[in-house]
Amino acid sequence: MATQEKIMIVTGATGGIGLTTARELAATGARVVLVGRSEARLADAVALITQQTPNAQLDTIQADLSSQAEVCAVADTIKQRYDHIDVLINNAGAYYTTLQLSVDGIEMTWALNHMAPFLLTTQLLDLLRASAPARIITVASAAHQGATIDFDDLEGKKRFSGWKAYGQSKLANIMFTYELANRLLESDVTANCLHPGFVATGFAQNNAGWFAKFFAVMQRYMAITPAQGAETSIFLARSDSVVTTTGRYFDKCKPVPSSKVSYDVTTQRRLWQLSQNMVK
Repeated sequence: MATQEKIMIVTGATGGIGLTTARELAATGARVVLVGRSEARLADAVALITQQTPNAQLDTIQADLSSQAEVCAVADTIKQRYDHIDVLINNAGAYYTTLQLSVDGIEMTWALNHMAPFLLTTQLLDLLRASAPARIITVASAAHQGATIDFDDLEGKKRFSGWKAYGQSKLANIMFTYELANRLLESDVTANCLHPGFVATGFAQNNAGWFAKFFAVMQRYMAITPAQGAETSIFLARSDSVVTTTGRYFDKCKPVPSSKVSYDVTTQRRLWQLSQNMVK
């Protein structure tokens, strides 16, 4: 019997870590589904990957993941096109220095960095369970250290701080992963998250003013390459050594402790419930 083609989905796949992750996974012979906001950038990504891996199996889905309707459309497209998923990598994310609202009226950092992976993953859970063994990987960040989930002003609408919003969203990624892993314990579907490192990408360049300039300078002198930043995502997607590992936070391809706050089960469950309530 022929082995089933591996299907791996990567969000935010048109640049930076996501593009490198998609490229490396395509080189292993997997069919890689690139999800991105821009049709033109998706086409560029496909051209770039095909240049390096001529026989790459690539599909694309164009969507703005800050919109819940578009996230649901992505999930529907995946369910129509594929009868199984081996790996889902929630990689898309952004940093906003000012308070901006999504089409659903949700603060953009929260909408894109937390609600999008929460909604996409939960919409695909039945297919992932049916595809087991399968893996769910969410790109978090060491920026979660020192953050809390501010249930009183979750979206910073009373007082907005870009860094606080970002740190909180990355803490949410980790707590979502832990609660998800717990819910999937009997299923042979694993859920892990990771810190990619401080990576030189176009990250934060969507912002005007001093912050984008400052960030670009920091990246020039301190950052690792997208290839280095993608290593842990690729490792979690492919390595046999983590086939049964679940509910862990990784850095440099090794499980490491996340912040103390992130392990609070009560908050994890409250966050899950709140996220469900925020689905339009």
